[in-house]
Amino acid sequence: MNNLPQASADASARRARPRIGITMGDPAGIGPEVVLKAVAEEEVRDICQPIIIGDAQLLAHNARTLDLQCGYEIVRRDEHFPDQIAEPVIFHLDNIHGHVEPGIESGVAGKAAAGYIEAAVQLCAAGEIDAIATAPINKRALFLGGYSFPGHTEFLAHLTGTDDYAMGFVAANLRIVLISTHVPLAEAIRLVRRDRFEKTIRLTDHELRRWGIEGRRIAVAALNPHGAEGGLFGIEEASEIMPAIEACRAIDDINVSGPFSADTVFLRASRGEFDAVVACYHDQAMIPVKCLSFGEAVNITLGLPFIRTSVDHGTAFDIAGKGIAEHSSMVAAIKLAAELSTKSGESGRAMEAA
Repeated sequence: MNNLPQASADASARRARPRIGITMGDPAGIGPEVVLKAVAEEEVRDICQPIIIGDAQLLAHNARTLDLQCGYEIVRRDEHFPDQIAEPVIFHLDNIHGHVEPGIESGVAGKAAAGYIEAAVQLCAAGEIDAIATAPINKRALFLGGYSFPGHTEFLAHLTGTDDYAMGFVAANLRIVLISTHVPLAEAIRLVRRDRFEKTIRLTDHELRRWGIEGRRIAVAALNPHGAEGGLFGIEEASEIMPAIEACRAIDDINVSGPFSADTVFLRASRGEFDAVVACYHDQAMIPVKCLSFGEAVNITLGLPFIRTSVDHGTAFDIAGKGIAEHSSMVAAIKLAAELSTKSGESGRAMEAA
């Protein structure tokens, strides 16, 4: 599935506010709590129609024990969503087959969490929702549940048949796209290859355009200290990164520059000099993101046929079920999904008209 059916685009165009599918995440983590807290916020309801994809009984239990708002209308798989949605709606899957203990990873919870993701993709394909915002999952629980994906990004790419995809983060004025994700650092260095940089630069430019950003300016971070100082500290900049930048400039006419020393390029981007930075590996990207906007940054998957955002934190099993989880990143993820799905629809219609 590389493109959504026309019915999806038509349904989205008719809605006054985008309909955002919000997966509950791992039911043993803080996902149910932060989702319930987020959809209760007026700023979320003002910008979208929230559809919680999860288990209605577990959500109700969390609401009772943590004194949170719930009691929302429930829609099941074989039922249609109401034409007008003023309050959040729960899309109930009833797929928790066994006991789930807060704070304890299990295959039962991992399999249920995977089911919410699969249902969200199906709803997007059917045009029932316009974008997805995901609560956190646990990678080991997912594995115990029978799924071998390291995270949401790879799982969603598999479900949609997407070959060219990347993980990105949005933190205040900073946008970062990663060359590699959850791999050992030694492997990440081996993945610093020209072909991966070319693909990621092109994908970044395409997605920025899709998000309505004109005059797109992309920077590429260097791998080695001080951009390798002309080869004194490494060869990857000259052998892999620079040829990729030159190819994207010459062949695709992309406004991309670098490689710039990683100790300054993210600050420069956050001050408005660049619209996005392509980073060489996971922690190179995550350190500036979390220093700048810890708890309020948003994870985003580039290349999918729909907008998908997520929180910038994990399942936090140590505080699950205690009612103290901070939900600001979930709020930010939902709001960004709504904003980008609207811009993406406008951008797509403008491109078709042209």
